[in-house]
Amino acid sequence: MTRETPPSIGRRTALALPALLLPMAARAQAAWPDRPVRFIQGFGAGGTTDIVARLLAPAMSAAWGQPVVVENRPGAGGTLAANTLARANDGHTLMLLNNGFAVSAALYRTLPYDPRADIDPVAMVATTGLVILAGPNGPKDMAELVAQAKARPDAINFATVGVGSTQHFVAEAVQSAGGFRMTHVPYRGTPAAIIALRNNEVQVVAETASAVLGQIRGGEVRALAITSGQRSPLLPEVPTVAEALGQTGFDIVTWYAIGTPANAPPAVVRRITDVAQAMHGNAELQARLGALGLTPRAPGTPAETRATVHAEMARWAEVVERTNMERQ
Repeated sequence: MTRETPPSIGRRTALALPALLLPMAARAQAAWPDRPVRFIQGFGAGGTTDIVARLLAPAMSAAWGQPVVVENRPGAGGTLAANTLARANDGHTLMLLNNGFAVSAALYRTLPYDPRADIDPVAMVATTGLVILAGPNGPKDMAELVAQAKARPDAINFATVGVGSTQHFVAEAVQSAGGFRMTHVPYRGTPAAIIALRNNEVQVVAETASAVLGQIRGGEVRALAITSGQRSPLLPEVPTVAEALGQTGFDIVTWYAIGTPANAPPAVVRRITDVAQAMHGNAELQARLGALGLTPRAPGTPAETRATVHAEMARWAEVVERTNMERQ
């Protein structure tokens, strides 16, 4: 059914309505958010993603004048939370994405959402390298680990927080770069993997640096290498994987970015990128991220952020193909 102009409005007035309404629409968009914002993340309480989300939320709330409520929706490597974001139609749901979002796009044959078409990563926040860990009585450095693994292919066990996790994919990439093979043993969470390492149930663990700084500093575990292109200022004595393996260009980090459902209004995206830029310039917030082992990232433009995340999807799809990893 077509809608007609009410009889009480003349033709000239009707034609002028769009121009009259534009300032009103602009004011409405500028007022976003006009109610509390859900800031979802796909992992359990106390993990790095949860901590980062809870660091960002107060700054976002202060800038926008509305509560920003962190909501944990753990499960299936973050895909449950991503599906919630993709299906959100309230205009007030955001998500703190991490590298698991790109990994899931590569690993799962089917997802309940299209990671490229249904979700828009719009602003980077931070990155962190992952560390390859050994127990106190394990290999002293990467050279020793590689030598042991090559002498006994698949005899060395490595732990991660799950099949298809970022940690799993990164460990596969390190093995591929070094030309050695280990056996993957998944655990339910970082604490269980570290206990298994201390008990010599596994000989290696791959984990984000931010999650295990305390154990490294306490001498419970030994960091053999970090996957980022540069050494971490918090672990300056730990070589990069590129240094340890002589693999120039090896640079893998997990990242954190603010995402929206696809096609969020441009004015809303601008408000998000504006607050992300302000947070990047907030020295206290950046210091707190740095203390967690995170490297603050300039948010970039939405187009740059989207291109980075989509490139990560392609990168991990290539890892799946090259390592013959079974897709889920």
